[in-house]
Amino acid sequence: MPKKLSPLGDSEMEILHIVWEKGEASVADVHEIILTYRKVAYTTVMTIMKKLADKGFLAFRKDGVSYIYSPARSESEVKHGLLRQMIQKVFKGSPAEMVQSLVEHENMSDDERREIESMIRKLKE
Repeated sequence: MPKKLSPLGDSEMEILHIVWEKGEASVADVHEIILTYRKVAYTTVMTIMKKLADKGFLAFRKDGVSYIYSPARSESEVKHGLLRQMIQKVFKGSPAEMVQSLVEHENMSDDERREIESMIRKLKE
């Protein structure tokens, strides 16, 4: 059974998405990206990235005086692990209940609905 993932906050997920997209990044790289849409202290980004490394989501290497962070877990692995935990906790282990809730309560475009229907058809094949 895969190791249980630690819960992640909004800022942790935000930083993980940036590092997944870039492949690897320094604190300064991540800070610069976040500053394009909101204010955040450099030290806040640094602290969150260190915590993500401590939790096993990021790996790092020293490059001069900087640390370069890279994903320690793939985006797919993290998303699946967190989703599995949510299904267990919120939907009593039922993926069907989760999908039903999404279909009934989310504002999905026709394209998104067709995509879900296509995925279900492929499962039947």
